[in-house]
Amino acid sequence: MSAGKLSKIENGRTLPTVQDVDLVLSALGVSEEVKEEFLAAARTAVTEATAWRLMRRMGPWKHQSTIKAIEANTTLLRLFQGQLVPGLLQTPEYATAVFSLPPELPEETKTRTVAARIARQSTLYEEGRSFHFVVCEHVLRWLVCEPFVMAVQLDRLVSLSRLPNVSIGIIPATGRMPDFPMNCFSIHDARLVLIETFHSEITTRDPKDVATYVDVFERFSAVALYGDAMRILTERIRDGFLR
Repeated sequence: MSAGKLSKIENGRTLPTVQDVDLVLSALGVSEEVKEEFLAAARTAVTEATAWRLMRRMGPWKHQSTIKAIEANTTLLRLFQGQLVPGLLQTPEYATAVFSLPPELPEETKTRTVAARIARQSTLYEEGRSFHFVVCEHVLRWLVCEPFVMAVQLDRLVSLSRLPNVSIGIIPATGRMPDFPMNCFSIHDARLVLIETFHSEITTRDPKDVATYVDVFERFSAVALYGDAMRILTERIRDGFLR
């Protein structure tokens, strides 16, 4: 470890990884008991879980603003979704339907939250940013809203897939799955991963965790359809909603 890095950790300018803490404590020769206390604190610092009920209590539109700030500091965003169309790609009507699912938000809260989510989408058009989305085919078929709203949403996916800095991959339902789509997650550069579960959003900065999610993302990405093949599949599903 360089003296410069150690200085940043000592002065609170850099959050040490669990591995960093382990290395320093080993070099200092502290007891295993003391080392475990510090390592437990380090694991807590790099992995956080925030319950959805707490976000709901504080105001879910504030959480959208927090995510917007994280995205503003991200050069490469990789996002895997096996449940919903990613928020950055949602139409206002689809987003409204999502926030109408149980437990449904009060009308004013829902309006503010949808507006905050749509406001995040301006980052798609900023220079110097790249976006790579991987979505399971069943997400395009799940009726979380009226069929015509789904049709418009799928048109939106096709349109955004043509942006030069946006890559959208659809994992076909007929293909061999490389893993189980247990959770949706987003990888912000190589420093941070956000994972969504039923009860909370988990944030991890641990390099080993980040590497795990990068590996999972790459394996799903490898079997996804892109470009014209992605658009043909999406338009075929869209046409089914228009019958």
